[in-house]
Amino acid sequence: MSTPPARSLRSWRNALLGVFAVMGFSVATQLSRLPRVRDLLGIDTGEVGVFIAVFSVGALVGLAIASPLLARLGTRRIIMIAMPIGGALLASTGLVAGLARSYPIVLGVILVFGITVSVSDVATNVSGAANERALGRTVMPYFHAGYSIGYVLGAAVSSGAEAVGVPVWLHFSVVGALCIATPFLAAHWLPVATPDDAGERPDRVARRRIWREPRTWAIGVLVFGFAYAEGSATDWLALGVVDGRGFDNASAAALLGVFMIAMTTGRLVGSRIVDRFGRFPVLAVGAGLALLGLALVIYVPVPEVTWVCVVLWGLGTSLGFPLGMSAAGDDPATATARVSAVSLIGYTAFLVGPAVIGFIGQHTGILPALNLILGLIVVAGLLTPWARERHGRHARHATNAFADPGIATRGED
Repeated sequence: MSTPPARSLRSWRNALLGVFAVMGFSVATQLSRLPRVRDLLGIDTGEVGVFIAVFSVGALVGLAIASPLLARLGTRRIIMIAMPIGGALLASTGLVAGLARSYPIVLGVILVFGITVSVSDVATNVSGAANERALGRTVMPYFHAGYSIGYVLGAAVSSGAEAVGVPVWLHFSVVGALCIATPFLAAHWLPVATPDDAGERPDRVARRRIWREPRTWAIGVLVFGFAYAEGSATDWLALGVVDGRGFDNASAAALLGVFMIAMTTGRLVGSRIVDRFGRFPVLAVGAGLALLGLALVIYVPVPEVTWVCVVLWGLGTSLGFPLGMSAAGDDPATATARVSAVSLIGYTAFLVGPAVIGFIGQHTGILPALNLILGLIVVAGLLTPWARERHGRHARHATNAFADPGIATRGED
C-alpha cells in the first residue's frame, strides 16, 4: 500500500482531535448537569448512585465488546456508528428527564450511553495509535489533551446553561446533535478502516491470547495506576482539601482547575519531550513527579505548598494514560486487541476508583485515603520499562508502517 501524503496524515490527526474533544464535551455535559437531572427526576442520593453505577456498568460492557466489534467493522465505521447513537441517547436522556421524568427509562438510556462512550473511546484510541505510527512521532497526548479541553469546555458551558436556566432537554439535545454531526464531518479525513485494509482480523482465540501476554498486563496495570491517580484528583481533590486543609469551596474549585490545567499542559507539551527522550524515561519521571506531589498534598498541611504540589501531581499523571495507549498500539498486528484490553484494565480505575476512595475516606478522611494511590503510582513507575517503543523511535515510519486500519483516506490522496 502506498504511503499517503503527510497532508492526509495531518488531516487524519486533526479530525481525530476534534472527535476526542467532542467526546470529552459530551461526557462533561452529562455529568455536570447531573444535579439538575436529579431534581427533575425527584430522586435521592442513593438513586443518583445507581444512575452512576449503571453508566459505569455500560462503560465496562462497551470496553469488553469493543475488540470484536473493531475487528469486524474497523475504527472508522465504529466511530461513525457509536458516536451518533451516543449523541441520540444523550438527547434522549435530557428529553426523558426533562419532559417524561421517568427514572427507569433514564437508567435504560444511560446504560446504552455508557456502552457507546466506551466503544467510541477504544475506536478513537486505536485509530490514534495507527495515526501515531504512520506519522512516526508521538501524537497520542495531543488527542487526550483534546479530550481534556473538551471536558473543561463542556463543564463551563453546562455551568453557564445552569446559571441562565437552559432546560436540560434543550441543552442535551444540542450537544447530542453535535455528537451526531461530528463523525460525519470528520469522516472525509478518517481512514477507510476495514479488517482487510488492516491485514488484521483477530479471531476469538487471538483476542484471548492477548490476555495471556505479560506485556498486556504490564501496560494495563501501568495505565490503571496513572488513571487512578488522575481520576482520584478529579473526584476527591476538592473535597479533600476542604475537609483536610481548611480550603473554602471556591479555593477548592480553583485548585481542581489548577490540576486540570497542569494535566492538559503536560499533554500538550509532552509529545515533543517523548520524541526526544522516549516513553520509558518520560513515564518514569512522570511517576516520580506524581508520587512527590501527591505525598506532599497528603502529608504537608501547608495550603501554599498544596498549590505547587497539585501542579506536580497533574504534570506527573498527564502522560500515563495516552502513552499507555501508544504502547498498547505499537504493534499493528495486535493493536486493536491490546488497546481494547488495556483500555478495559485502565478505565476500571475511573469507574471503580472513586467508590473505593470514598469507602476508605469514610473511615480515615479523604486525604489519608489517597495513600492507596501512592502505592499504585509506585507500581506504575516500576512497570514503565514495559512501555518502551517496541521498534525504536523512528521505526514507526519505516516500511509497512501503514499496515494499519484503512490508511487510504478520502479526498486528499
